Amino acid sequence: MTGTVRSLLPHGDAILTNLRLVDGIDPEPRDGVAVVIREGVIRDIAPASSVPSDAGAIDLGGAHVMPGLINMHTHLSLSLPGPSGDAVSALDDPELALYMADGARRTLLSGVTTVRCVAEKGGADFALRRAIEAGLVPGPRIFTAGRALACTGGHGHDTDDTLECDGPVEFTRGVRGQLRAGADLIKIMISGGIAGEHEQITTPQLTRDEMAAAISTAHAWGRKVTAHAGPAAVIADAVELGLDCVEHGYELTPEVAALMAERGVALVPTLVVTRAGSFFDELGVPAWMQERALGAADRHLESYRFALDAGVDVLLGSDMPPFWAFEGTSATVRELEHMEQGGLDPVGAIRAATFRPASWLGVGDELGALRPGYAADLIAMTEDPTRGTTALRGIDFVMKAGVIVRDDAGRAARSSL
Repeated sequence: MTGTVRSLLPHGDAILTNLRLVDGIDPEPRDGVAVVIREGVIRDIAPASSVPSDAGAIDLGGAHVMPGLINMHTHLSLSLPGPSGDAVSALDDPELALYMADGARRTLLSGVTTVRCVAEKGGADFALRRAIEAGLVPGPRIFTAGRALACTGGHGHDTDDTLECDGPVEFTRGVRGQLRAGADLIKIMISGGIAGEHEQITTPQLTRDEMAAAISTAHAWGRKVTAHAGPAAVIADAVELGLDCVEHGYELTPEVAALMAERGVALVPTLVVTRAGSFFDELGVPAWMQERALGAADRHLESYRFALDAGVDVLLGSDMPPFWAFEGTSATVRELEHMEQGGLDPVGAIRAATFRPASWLGVGDELGALRPGYAADLIAMTEDPTRGTTALRGIDFVMKAGVIVRDDAGRAARSSL
């Protein structure tokens, strides 16, 4: 064997032509342009006529091109109650790392080029992030909260993706511990949920002082805080204390939604988790959890609509593994379809899946849009996503940092002939 075996390409150069550009911000698709990519960054959106015929451009065959999806609620080490979850929880550290690496690869191939992990087991997310950044394994860009912080016996306490804390001092220490590990944000479990057998969605789980300690400590270190939360009263308390984002928000009221909008608090609704009966069946999730989840669906949707009516910034997040094959598409796309069906127009849905999440993450000047200076993270499909999110079921081309990771139609190969 001769030569050097290289790691995965960290970035690439390309020129993309014959496309309709949906840039993630402007609602109107643009024709007659070429996307010029150098070292993984979009250098120019140029008139297609300016590209020389011998420039080696990739002809996308009239496909619609938009930014890669950003999934703001992921668990690459997810283990729900039931035999499938038990099997994940039983993995040792090397097995868990490989399992999560496979999930990261599948996530990227599904068109999700960035994820926000909001509770992962044993610090494996930090190792995975480093491996992806080093080009050792393929995967999306990772922003992570590390382990979520819960009270003793609180939501998620029975898995290694949470850290049990009690009292303001322990929550302060818990935040600092995750920041020391490299957390980009902090997640706190402030109420019960659908996956805790000995709790209800409405169960308050943190005191006001505990929430205040976690939020103020994270903010002092320049990190945002998101919260697993269901009931309106608990959410209102956290918002008053400076919370930055709500996960699920199963039981919002118009008044609390208005408060969130006033304070600039985002919502990641995860509508799919209360509409996932076949997924639960596939994993062997017990009846008590299925009944609680599916029984919350109507109120969950009403809550989401309150948020839309109030002008809350809603962001895409599936909770289910982003890549999971579900109802004829991926869990990520199915969530986006639910968001549209619940009242978000298609252009708003695109922004909720691209530019808006990037802005929340503090990288809105480099991710989530297809404009000069932004990373060349993009997906392509035949149908127009500004006409309906179902178009995303046809994703057949994925690029991250200018490197093609999926090309079902072989467009790049044909263009090189």
